[in-house]
Amino acid sequence: MNDGKKVPRRISQTVINSLKGGVVPRIGLPYITVGRKDEIEALLRDVDIISEGGASFRFIVGRYGSGKSFLIQTIRNYVMDRGFIVADADLSPERRLQGTRGQGLATYRELIGNLSTKTKPEGGALTLIMDRWINAVRSEAIIETGLDSDDPALTLAVEKKIYAVTSSVSELTHGFEFARLLSLYYSAYVSGDDETKSNVARWFRGEYALKKEAKETLGINVVITDDDWYEYLKLFATFFRLAGYTGMMIMIDELVNIYKIPNTITRQYNYEKMLTMYNDTLQGKARYLGIIMGATPQALEDKRRGVYSYEALRSRLAEGRFSRPGARDLLAPVIRLDPLTAEEMLVLCEKLSDMHAGLYGYEKTITDNELASFIKLEYGRIGSDRNITPREVIRDFIELLDLCWRNPGMTAGQLLESDEFSFTESEAVSDKAEIGFEGFTI
Repeated sequence: MNDGKKVPRRISQTVINSLKGGVVPRIGLPYITVGRKDEIEALLRDVDIISEGGASFRFIVGRYGSGKSFLIQTIRNYVMDRGFIVADADLSPERRLQGTRGQGLATYRELIGNLSTKTKPEGGALTLIMDRWINAVRSEAIIETGLDSDDPALTLAVEKKIYAVTSSVSELTHGFEFARLLSLYYSAYVSGDDETKSNVARWFRGEYALKKEAKETLGINVVITDDDWYEYLKLFATFFRLAGYTGMMIMIDELVNIYKIPNTITRQYNYEKMLTMYNDTLQGKARYLGIIMGATPQALEDKRRGVYSYEALRSRLAEGRFSRPGARDLLAPVIRLDPLTAEEMLVLCEKLSDMHAGLYGYEKTITDNELASFIKLEYGRIGSDRNITPREVIRDFIELLDLCWRNPGMTAGQLLESDEFSFTESEAVSDKAEIGFEGFTI
């Protein structure tokens, strides 16, 4: 993917710095994507179903550093290229699916705040999407009627098309208020009332805490709450489709933060909300909507605290008898990430060495034999079959490239022969404990 193309330095810098810091870059992923071909194809099949009016729900499961978040971000870029609206959020102690102190609403706010499109991939696209919708409706009306832009009859034609969209939305749960707000936004757009436009956008972002405040400023006696925020995401998915987009993809990572909730009842409420979302997508109660959630194996499988502690979810998600590493059922709700092979990591390191040389403007010095020696050393560690992750290999490799660049008299071969690049199993385990390995997020 993108082989042979020169990577812009801005993208190279973002990719290299992100990977050194242990996080997934938001841009430049196609330049470094290796492996995961089958997983990507499986998720893109879901995308086709969503674009035809269906819905999907997938869990991507992998331990810390296995490339779970990397795959989620890769799919994010793919679907934006296909005309999807994407909303993503990481769960945390303050952001859950359900809570007694607004944690569910906080997740909704994060998702809406991160709304992204191909032309605005960094998030914050809500008002852009709505303005684009109104302009598109207006352009369609001009083409269909042949009227001039200042003809009063054009306004009636546009309002009729706007009404058709709001009527479709109003038939859904909570759709009446949602449709009223869309109409209010359109009226404010036409009249140049920026304050009302801003207030409608605030309401859609879940920033109204009190019904009284919403009633005074918008005439709507409803606010989005911890209990019903997911219903509004379904409304948005339908609206985005009517506004000309392909569909909506929601990506929620770090389910481990639900696993870590100490209170059993609170955890169960969160899993109950997850079950509602899962059932909706599979039973046709949601349209043009895809949901992807990222979890560690423990957060999924632990029958005491994990997703599998909620029997209704365990019975739906547990693997059958025949699935095993190397032969996974990628049509199942849970996609488990097997480790990248040594060959795939070699290809990734080649891409990173080219990117590093281009970023810092030097002639690449690391040889194919040194690359192979590095991979052999990393995968030759005691316990690497169980413990090694792409994050660790990438971190070590970028460090190797940095040292060689900053010390022109030093070669990769010399560094690879030094004690610093030799590990025993006990050292590897000790290192992970000291740096809080369980807290990383890729």
